[in-house]
Amino acid sequence: MRAALSARDRDRGQVTIEFLGMTPTILVTLVVLWQLVLVGYTFTLAGNAADEAVRAGTAATPGARQGACREAGLDKLPDAWEGAATVNCSTAGGYVTAEVRLNVPVLFPGTANFPFEVKGRAGAVEEVD
Repeated sequence: MRAALSARDRDRGQVTIEFLGMTPTILVTLVVLWQLVLVGYTFTLAGNAADEAVRAGTAATPGARQGACREAGLDKLPDAWEGAATVNCSTAGGYVTAEVRLNVPVLFPGTANFPFEVKGRAGAVEEVD
């Protein structure tokens, strides 16, 4: 005759099976959260690069403005974002504006990018000597 199994013996391994069933959901959640962090970080980088670019653009002479603006905008970008960045400065009515466009990387910066750009814009009054 077979002895009755206790409740503890019948549930042996249940936690392991439940964890294995949830592992794909946990991994997908972590990947999505990491991608959202990269999108947010790209927005932060674009805004900071635009601020740096417009700061350098207002201090430069009008003929050297675009070069100084571009150099300052790319200066503090990490290498993974720098290759696909565009920096444009313009002056109108004594107001200098800078626009920085960065591509959002897919999971690992420096490998592949999403097909959309993040824009950072900044403006400042032109310095007159």
